[in-house]
Amino acid sequence: MEGQASRVFLATPSRVKEGLSGMSLEVERKFICDADTLKTLEELGAVCVGQQQFLDQYFDNPQFDLTLRDMWLRKRKGCWELKCPAEETSGEQSRAAALCTRYKEIITLHEIQLRVAEVIPDVCEDRDAETASSHQDESWLSRRNLACFAEFTTVRQSFNLEEGGVQIDLDQADFGYHVGELEVVVPEGGDVQAALEKIERTAQKLGLTGDQRVEGKMTIFLKRYHPEHYAKLLSAHIL
Repeated sequence: MEGQASRVFLATPSRVKEGLSGMSLEVERKFICDADTLKTLEELGAVCVGQQQFLDQYFDNPQFDLTLRDMWLRKRKGCWELKCPAEETSGEQSRAAALCTRYKEIITLHEIQLRVAEVIPDVCEDRDAETASSHQDESWLSRRNLACFAEFTTVRQSFNLEEGGVQIDLDQADFGYHVGELEVVVPEGGDVQAALEKIERTAQKLGLTGDQRVEGKMTIFLKRYHPEHYAKLLSAHIL
């Protein structure tokens, strides 16, 4: 990804969520990308559907009550998102499934606040204030002692192959880590097994090998800059 001449940033969203409710399921497989990745995508006839830059800010309390439950509260481009672990079904024990992560992604602020409240009680009794809070009003964070523990910027190029259904993202984080992602967004109650099969077919086309999950941006960030937090998540088998 280094040395690319094109630095045009399009407004194309990283994921198409039209028709989905405030909750969807992200099925994702990460992979190591290098200088040959773009060449491989070009040879496969992949279409670049956009390039963008965004700032991610992740929040938790000092006890790490959210992340120790594998819950990731994030603010991206001014919008709140909460990623929660999805339960595996009996049909998802294949090698392809083992290489993928599955998270429910909640993008409705009120639903996010309700989920967070189940884990971290409000330190004050002003429930009306919580109901009235909005994207601009972030007092709900301080009422739960939530603070930003990680912040970084990512440059992302997104591609689609002719088969469709799988988005290929090539990410370059501002702390020097490059990683690729194969992602399918499944509506709540949708066919996760079909998503896993699509990702596996795309991985084979890209020539991806290996039987270990590739570390994501957050794992590398915590390992480098917040080793105590990283160690706690490692001990809890979150990372």
